[in-house]
Order: sequence, then structure tokens, then C-alpha cells
Amino acid sequence: MPRDSRSEYEWRMHKVLTHIDDHLDEALDLAALADVAHFSAYHFHRLFAAWAGETLGDYIRRRRVEVAALRLATQPRLSVLEAAVSVGFGSGEAFTRAFRAHFGSAPSAWRASHDWSLPCDDPSRNSNPDQIALHGFTKNGSPSRNAAHHQEPPVNVQLITRSPVTIAYLRYTGPFGAPVGAFWAEKAAPWIGAHKLWSHARYGISHDDPSITAPEHSRYDACVEVPDDFVPDGGFQKTVLPGGRYAALRFQGLPEEINDAWTRLMRDWLPASGFQFDSRPAFEYYAPDMAFDEKTSAFECDICIPIAPL
Repeated sequence: MPRDSRSEYEWRMHKVLTHIDDHLDEALDLAALADVAHFSAYHFHRLFAAWAGETLGDYIRRRRVEVAALRLATQPRLSVLEAAVSVGFGSGEAFTRAFRAHFGSAPSAWRASHDWSLPCDDPSRNSNPDQIALHGFTKNGSPSRNAAHHQEPPVNVQLITRSPVTIAYLRYTGPFGAPVGAFWAEKAAPWIGAHKLWSHARYGISHDDPSITAPEHSRYDACVEVPDDFVPDGGFQKTVLPGGRYAALRFQGLPEEINDAWTRLMRDWLPASGFQFDSRPAFEYYAPDMAFDEKTSAFECDICIPIAPL
């Protein structure tokens, strides 16, 4: 069954966003990106701005400095120049100017202040209050870094190798926390039920770190595994969640406790593990048979972060 017109349009635009993130270290000119989307180059700039809410040039520049910032924060051995080159800047000077314009400080100064152990000055950007549990999974944003003291690293972290899986996803863009919960409950869950997919594994993918990306640009995907030949509708798109090496932490507890688990994994386990983040997304994995207590909202899931040798 072919996609409806709106789904086709969304699919083409999502292809462009994925292409941009996958090729930040290369030249990204308008004509080539229009070709990715199979739109006329003459009209593509206007189409993109209307759909994304920012011009193509502004979007690419923002993604470059935000991805570089995330790499500086999570890859301690990466130099500022290496970070700049990895996202397509031809010189450290050009990168520093763009970085300062976006974040208000030079990359080195920003990195020194952006430590996993430091609480964020604005808790509303860095935490995910009011998470909601529904049908055995929670809907939340990225891991909080707000913790006053270090704890012992979690002991039940497993190094696993995952196979790629085909997923259908619906994207939410906006502040994390309670709005993401409402998004699951009002948009994603009814669609999953209507397509009889509750027996399939589900995922929550946060593509942006809310301490780096502004709330209005932060992206979150509500996902469910589907067959390879599945044709999504209703605004859902289809992609492949990459396989490879992950560190997985089994979480069991209440919705308001999962932020602590993310923090302990990222701040207490990762720095001493000999690994670092790579470019794949981190996610929460909800297997169909994972426990969920309707009375207490206690649940379990695997917090999975993609890793590469330090």
C-alpha cells in the first residue's frame, strides 16, 4: 500500500534530516539535499523553512555545533579541532566563532563547565519531571544530570551486541518531560493499539541532549518494532535502529526514579568503563514481556547507550 500524500512528504523531509546528520563532515549544498528529498531545488529552501521552522543554512549550522558540543562533552580525548573537523568546519577559528555565537562561550570554556558531575543552572532544561508510565513503558526525555553527589557505579551494566531492527516511529519536537508523556498517551499509544502492535518491542529515542539543544528543537521518537515490509501511516515513519555494541542497564522501579539510573550510567559508569559514546542514538528498550505494575506504575526497561572504545 503506498503512503498517503502527507506521509510521503514527511518521509522525504525525514530523509533529509537523517542525511544531514550522517554527513555533517561533508559539504551540504541545497541542490544535493533537494535531490535527497526528490524536490525541486528551486523551491526546496522555502519548503524546508516552512516545514522545519528555520532555514536550511541555520538548521545545518545548529546541528553542526550541537553535535560537536555533544562530542566534546562525551569524548574526553577529542580535541576542539578534531570536533570541529568532524562536523564539517574547515578551521578551528570558524568553528569557535560559530560555537560562541550559538552557546555564548568558546568551545574549551564550554567543555570545562559541561561536566557530568555539574548540576545544570536551569533544572527545567535538564530534568524530566512528571514522567508517565503506560502499558509497561515510560515516556521521558534524555537523562538528567542533576545529582548532588556521585554514587557507586551501577553493577548490572551488560555489554551487549544488538542486531539492527526495523521500527516505525512518530516524532515529537519540543520540551521533554510531561509533554512527551502526553505525546505517547495521545498520539503513539492509540496508533500502536490500532495496528495491533502491542506484542512488539517498543523504544523511546531522544535524539538531543536538552542541556545542549533548546527545548523547541529537541527531538524524541516514540517507536515500535515492525516487519521489514510494514507500510506506516498516520504520520509514522519507518527506519532501521542501528545494531552494534551497547552498554545496557536494566532498570526496575518507578517512573520518577529512571532519571537517576540514566545519571548513574552516564556519569558514574561510563567515564571509568574505557568506552565513550558513538554517534548512534541512546534509547530505552521495552520488551513485550517486561514487567509493569498498574497499581504502582513500577516498570522495567533496558537503558541502552551506544559505545565505542575510548
